Amino acid sequence: MRKGPGAGRDGVFRAMKVIICGAGQVGWQIARHLSGEKNDVTVVDMNADLVRRATETLDVQGVVGFASHPDVLAKAGARDADMIIAATHSDEVNMVCCQIAAAAFNVTRRIARIRAQEYLDTAYSDVYNLDRLAIDVVISPEREVAEAALQRLAAPATFDTEMFMGGRAQLLGIQLSEDCPVLNTPLRQLNELFPTLRAIVTGVRREGRLFAPDPGDQLLPEDQIYVFTHSEDVNRCLEIFGKKNRKQERVVIIGGGNVGLGVARALETRTERSRAKIIEKNRQIAERAADALERTIVLYGDGMDMDLLLEAAVDRADAVLAVTDDDKTNLLVAVRAKQAGCRLSIALVNDPTLAPLMAPLDIDAYINPRATTVSSILRHIRHGRVRNVYSIGDAEAELIEAQVMSTSPLSGRLVRDIDFPEGVLVGAVMKGDRVMKPTGDLRIEAGDVVAMFAMTKDVPEVERLLQVSIDFF
Repeated sequence: MRKGPGAGRDGVFRAMKVIICGAGQVGWQIARHLSGEKNDVTVVDMNADLVRRATETLDVQGVVGFASHPDVLAKAGARDADMIIAATHSDEVNMVCCQIAAAAFNVTRRIARIRAQEYLDTAYSDVYNLDRLAIDVVISPEREVAEAALQRLAAPATFDTEMFMGGRAQLLGIQLSEDCPVLNTPLRQLNELFPTLRAIVTGVRREGRLFAPDPGDQLLPEDQIYVFTHSEDVNRCLEIFGKKNRKQERVVIIGGGNVGLGVARALETRTERSRAKIIEKNRQIAERAADALERTIVLYGDGMDMDLLLEAAVDRADAVLAVTDDDKTNLLVAVRAKQAGCRLSIALVNDPTLAPLMAPLDIDAYINPRATTVSSILRHIRHGRVRNVYSIGDAEAELIEAQVMSTSPLSGRLVRDIDFPEGVLVGAVMKGDRVMKPTGDLRIEAGDVVAMFAMTKDVPEVERLLQVSIDFF
C-alpha cells in the first residue's frame, strides 16, 4: 500500500516535501504553517521580492521563476515532492502547475486555487481528474468566502463562526459586553451552573492576546471568546453569554461580484422569506448579477453613496454585507450602514491588521478571505484522518476536527488521562452521530471524531496525537 505524505514505514511522522507556487498572502500563510511544523517547503514565484520575503521570514527554500515551467518545478525539487499547492494569481498557471507536476514528476497530491466561476461549473467537474487536469483538490476562494458570509448571517450575534461534525457542532466567536451574565465566573463553575449545556470555551482573546483558558480562568468584559457548542445548543449558549440570535431576512449586499452574487444566490435558494438587495458600481457586473438572480433587487451605483444606501432601505435592513474588493470601502460602508440604523454590519477585510478597528468602528463581524482559503487548504494537507481545519485570527490557532484511529495515542483513554499541551483544549467528541461534551471521564475510542482547539505552536503535537500508521493510508 502506498504510504501517504507524512507517514513513514513505522507509522511515525515524517516531514512532507511541499512545493507552494505563489508567494502572495495565501501562499505565504500556507508556507508559514507547514514550515512551522518542520516540513520541507519550497516557495516558487516570479516576483523575487516575494520569494525573498518568504525565505527571510520563514524556514523555507525559494525559487524565482514561472511556476508552471517544468525546469522551474524541477529546480524546486518536484522529482521527490509529496505535494504541490498552486496558489498563484492565475487560474491557468495553477492548472498547468498541477498537470506538469503529475505528468512530468509524478507528484501524488495536487491542490489548485481556482477563482473564475466559469471553471467551477458542475457541468465541467469531470475535467479535474488524473486523465485530464490532474487536480486532486480545487479551492475556490470566492465560494469559501460566500459560505463564510452565509454562516455570519446565520449567527448574527457572533463575530466568527464555523460548522463542524457534519453541521452537528459549531464554533462561535462571541464578544463579551458589560451585561454578560457570567462575567467573573471561573469556567469550571459554568459546568456546574449549566450541566446540560454542551459547550466549551476553547479560546479567549484578551487585550489582543489569544490563549487557551484554564478551568480556573474567569471571563472579563471586552473578552473575545471562542465557544465550541452542539448546534442544538447555539441559541442557549448565546443567551448565557448575553447575546440573542435573530433571523436575517432583509440583507443589503454591497458588491455584486462573485462573492456577493454567491451569497445572494444562496439566500434565494435557502431562505424563502429572504429579501436581499445588491448595490454594485460596475454596470457590467450589476447587469450580470441582475440576469443571474430572480428575487434579488440589483441597484447600480456606489455603495458609499448614502442616498443610494437609503434607497436600498439599509436603515431598516437586518444586515449589511460589504464584500467589494476594497477593504476601506467595506469598512466605511459598514460604518455608514450602522449609523443609518442597520442592525448588523459585516465587512470583507483582506488585511488582518485592520481587524482591531472592528470594535471601535462598531462593525459586528468581518470575513478574512485569506483565512478562509488557508483553512480550506489546510483541511486537505493535515496528517491522519483530519476532516476539517479552521484557522483562527492571524494564523494564531486552529480548530481541528479528526477521526481517531486505533493506532492513535488518544484511542482507549479517558480525557482526563491524556496529556494535552497547555495550548490545546478538546471542544467535543462525536460517537456515531452523537456529539458529546468532553468531560474528564469520557473515554475516546477508535472511530470517534474529536474537535480540538490548538494554538499554532501546539499543532504538531496534536498531529502526533492523531497520527496513524501506514496501514491506514
